[in-house]
Amino acid sequence: APALPPTRHHFSDPAEVEALRGNLLAWYDRCKRDLPWRTLAATEPDADRRGYAVWVSEIMLQQTQVATVIDYYNRWMQKWPTLQALAQASLEEVNELWAGLGYYSRGKRLQEAARKVVSELAGHMPRTAEDLQKLLPGVGRYTAGAIASISYGQATGVVDGNVIRVLCRLRCIGADSSSPAVIDQLWDMANALVDRSRPGDFNQALMELGATVCVPKAPVCGECPVKQHCRARHRLFGKPTPVPDVEDCGVGDCPLCPPATEPWDSSLGVTNFPRKAAKKQPRVMRTATCVLERRGCRGAPEYLLVQRPSSGLLAGLWEFPSLPLSQDGQEKEREVLADHLQAWMGQPVAAKGLQFIGEVIHIFSHIHQTYVVYSLRLDGDMTLDPASCPSRWVTEEEFHASAVSTAMKKVL
Repeated sequence: APALPPTRHHFSDPAEVEALRGNLLAWYDRCKRDLPWRTLAATEPDADRRGYAVWVSEIMLQQTQVATVIDYYNRWMQKWPTLQALAQASLEEVNELWAGLGYYSRGKRLQEAARKVVSELAGHMPRTAEDLQKLLPGVGRYTAGAIASISYGQATGVVDGNVIRVLCRLRCIGADSSSPAVIDQLWDMANALVDRSRPGDFNQALMELGATVCVPKAPVCGECPVKQHCRARHRLFGKPTPVPDVEDCGVGDCPLCPPATEPWDSSLGVTNFPRKAAKKQPRVMRTATCVLERRGCRGAPEYLLVQRPSSGLLAGLWEFPSLPLSQDGQEKEREVLADHLQAWMGQPVAAKGLQFIGEVIHIFSHIHQTYVVYSLRLDGDMTLDPASCPSRWVTEEEFHASAVSTAMKKVL
């Protein structure tokens, strides 16, 4: 992205920077949440184990709330306390533990990277953000900065959604915060701002502030430890000016100021920032899903699961036999599903034998998915070719212990 010229949005006063660092770290020491990965990072003497513990937490926390991650993290670290243990696990085991956490490719890449560390890096984690990003698959700029600063004390900043929100409010950055040029400027700010003596704590403090105080809606500005440095707050309580964007920045046509077409809305206060581009509407999909059921040898019902391809959405997870449907609504879903099952099972399937159960809606980050659910009870056994499609019969208890998505749990 082309470089943007320095503006008064940047942190240019050394005294202000030092005061902000001190206030934020003092608040963090008093108010930080007690989280298992923080405890491990603070108490683990072995550098590789420390880096691994932070790495697992950062991957799990991508697009996922802290409250959801805690149980998954504790179970993961109990099962695979070291890189070496994870490298020896199977992808099936990883998927089973990850089931329900979403964004399943994260677990797969984590395991692939662990195997690379063991096989190519003599079992030792890279120590710098640059090497972490370059050598470990699935580790991007943010994750690399978090691991390097928290585990190894490298004075490098981090930029995630919480940091973006805090920085945009602190400096009244009203340009599209998702644009590459603005993101680069935010990284420059984060790197300039990070405390050199406590980089890991400072980065966690900045993220903690965004997660607990400087939240997207209804921020608790009165409790903010850096409110005196917040230009959005000053603007809220300051005297309005005829042309606030230009006067606030002092640089004409500033690429970080809010566009002239989107003026300051005093009713929104600090939540005027950050500003983002309009979200893309999720893709709409319909899928016919059939729950095939038989009576097991112990009398309990068993359900047939098939494994998804090893790449793409929900890669490697298990699901009920499913068939994507066209969006024109013209096809006869029951007949199409019966034909699909018949071709796949190698035995006749009558459309009228499929019992319509209902529809399940599941929202992925980029897909609005509707599962049209049917049920089919089988009297006898059936033989499937494992080479064409891995499959297995499971009880309800085994189903919940399998690597199945949240959507399939809704279907059942």
